[in-house]
Amino acid sequence: MIDPNQTSPWYRRTVLYQIYPLSFADSNGDGYGDLAGIIDKLDYLGGADGESLGVGAIWISPVFKSPMADWGYDVADYTAIDPRFGTMADFDRLLAESHRRGIKVILDFVANHTSTEHPWFVESKSSRTNPKRDWYIWADPKPDGSEPNNWLSRFGGSAWTYHEPTGQYYLHTFLAAQPDLNWRNTGVREAMLGVLKFWLGRGVDGFRADALTSLIKDDQLRDNPADPSYVEGVSRPADRYFETYSAMTGELTSTLSGVVASFCDVLATQDDTYLLSEAYLGIEGLQQLYGACQAHPIHAPFNFNLMKLPWQAAQFRDFIDEFEAALGPDDWPNYVLGNHDVSRLASRLGQAKARLLSLILLTLRGLPVIYAGDELGLENGTITAAAKRDVAGEAAGESRDGGRTPMPWDVDGGFSAAEPWLPYSSDWHEHNVATEERNPSSMLMLYRQLIHLKTANPALTEGDYRSLDVGQTDVFAFAREAGTQRFYILANFSDEPITVTLGRIGTWIAGSHTPYGDGVAHLGGKIVLQGLEGRIYEERREEA
Repeated sequence: MIDPNQTSPWYRRTVLYQIYPLSFADSNGDGYGDLAGIIDKLDYLGGADGESLGVGAIWISPVFKSPMADWGYDVADYTAIDPRFGTMADFDRLLAESHRRGIKVILDFVANHTSTEHPWFVESKSSRTNPKRDWYIWADPKPDGSEPNNWLSRFGGSAWTYHEPTGQYYLHTFLAAQPDLNWRNTGVREAMLGVLKFWLGRGVDGFRADALTSLIKDDQLRDNPADPSYVEGVSRPADRYFETYSAMTGELTSTLSGVVASFCDVLATQDDTYLLSEAYLGIEGLQQLYGACQAHPIHAPFNFNLMKLPWQAAQFRDFIDEFEAALGPDDWPNYVLGNHDVSRLASRLGQAKARLLSLILLTLRGLPVIYAGDELGLENGTITAAAKRDVAGEAAGESRDGGRTPMPWDVDGGFSAAEPWLPYSSDWHEHNVATEERNPSSMLMLYRQLIHLKTANPALTEGDYRSLDVGQTDVFAFAREAGTQRFYILANFSDEPITVTLGRIGTWIAGSHTPYGDGVAHLGGKIVLQGLEGRIYEERREEA
C-alpha cells in the first residue's frame, strides 16, 4: 500500500504489480479472468499490513473491447470494456475498491495499432478518399505488385497486407489484424489523447504505453538495412533487418519525443499521475525517452535490461551504476524482471537465482515491477498443441502461453470453477498462494517481507544508491541511505559459498535464504554468504 501521509509522488514509494487479467481470477466460471475476479483478490495485493503482498499500484493489461486476435492488444473500442472482462460498472467498482485500499490503477494504452474491427479502420479501408484513410499507413505496391518496402512484422512475415478493393497495402508491425495508426496525422493524435482524457476522467492513475518505440515511422518508407549478424534458421525471422526506419531510431526519435510529451501534457492536468512506456532500449535510448517529458517529469520508459544481462555480479553492478549516473535529477528509475511477453523469471533463472534477483529488485532505488505469479516462483506451463492460444507468438516462433498460465490460488487451483482458458503450470501444486502462505520460507513470504521493508523505509524507497567493493568479484554489494538509516545489500552470484570481511553494517533483517534474517548485529569481521544467497543488513546511526 501507499502511505497517504507522504508527500512525494506515489510511484517513488511503492511497487507496481502487473495483472494479466485473463489469467488472474475468474469470478463467473467461464474460464477467463475478469474485473470482478481482480476485485475479489485486492486484499491479497494490498490489504492490512503484513497480511497482503503490500503493493501500492497495479497495471492491468488491456480490458477494452477486442476480438482477441492478440488477447486484448487488438482494440476495437478504446472506451468500452470487453464483455469477457465485465462491464464499465465493474471497472468503476475496481477503481473505487483499489483506491479504498490505497492502490493506484494503471491501464494499458495500446497506442501503436488498433484492431481491423475498430470503426476507424473500417472507415479507413472503405475508400482512398475516406477522411480517415490517412489515420493508418497505406502505400502503393511496387511496380511488380510487391510490398512497398522490406519491413517485417514482429510476429513473422511482411509488415504489409494487401487490400484488394483499394489497391494498396496497409502497415502492421504486429498481426495483420492489428493495423498501425499513423501518428503523424493530427486527427489520430487528438483522438488518442481523447482516450487518455476519458480514462483519467474515470479516475485512473496512469498508463503503460504499449509498443511506444514503434509509433513513428519513416515518412519516406525507406527499406530497413540488413543486420549482418542475422543467421538463417537460427535468428528470429523478424531480426533479419535493423528497424532503422520502422521504429525509434535516428531522426524518428525527436518526433516520437513530441508524441510522448503530448501524453504527459494530458496526464499533468490531473494530480499524481504517471506514464510508463514499453521500450526495449539501452541506457542511451532510455535517456532520450526520459527527456521527452521535461515539462512534466511524470514519465519513465521501462528498463528491461536486467532480464538480459549475463549472470555476473560485475555485469549487474556496472549496468546499474551506469544507469544511475545517466539519470537526470527528475528521472525516476525502474527495473523489470518479467511480464506477459517473456518466459517466467523462475523458468529463465531457476528458483535460487530468481530469489536472489528478486531481493536485488526490491532493494534498488526506483520502482520495482512484478509480474503476477513471479512472487510465487511460478514456472512456465507446458502447453499441448490442443491447448495453445498464442497464435501471434507461435507465428513468431516463440509462444507466450507458457508464461500466461492461470494464477494458482490454492491446492485445487482456485482460478476458476470451470476449465481455465489455459492449463495451470505443472508446478502449481507447490507454487500456489495458499500453500506458500503456510511456509515462512516460501517465495511469496520472501516477497511480502521485502515489499513491506521497502515501502516502510525511506532509505529503501527514495534513499541514495551506491555500489560497494567488498573484495569479491562474485558479490554485488550496495548501500541505500537516507537520514540516519542505512541498508547494506550483499548478493552472492556464485553457486559456492563466499566469505566477505566487513566492518559494522548493522542487523541482518532479511535474506533470500532466510527471509527474516537472524536479527543479530554484525559489528565487524567475516560474513559467509552461501551460494546464490542475498542478505539485507540495517544500520541506524545516531543523529548528527
